[in-house]
Amino acid sequence: MTLKPLADNVVIKATEAEQTTKSGIVLTSAAKEKPQIAEVVAVGPGGIVDGKEVSTKSIKVGQKVIAAKYSGTDIKIDDEEYTILHVSDILAIVE
Repeated sequence: MTLKPLADNVVIKATEAEQTTKSGIVLTSAAKEKPQIAEVVAVGPGGIVDGKEVSTKSIKVGQKVIAAKYSGTDIKIDDEEYTILHVSDILAIVE
């Protein structure tokens, strides 16, 4: 199944969270935070949102991005977890 986001929405897939701290302490799944760095899986076409034109041209599939910490809607499709969020919730592109 493929996801095709509408309007200014972007589908991202979180990268794996660190399993250990810098000092070597192994983290349990409960202690891990939701990773903010993710890979872009699909990008909507943009459009008019709240009377303003929103462009998604700066975001490309395959890019690594940093998303706002508690943004978007988490979904699970075919045993894969994704987040759908607005392009404005993407804070930076990781190069």
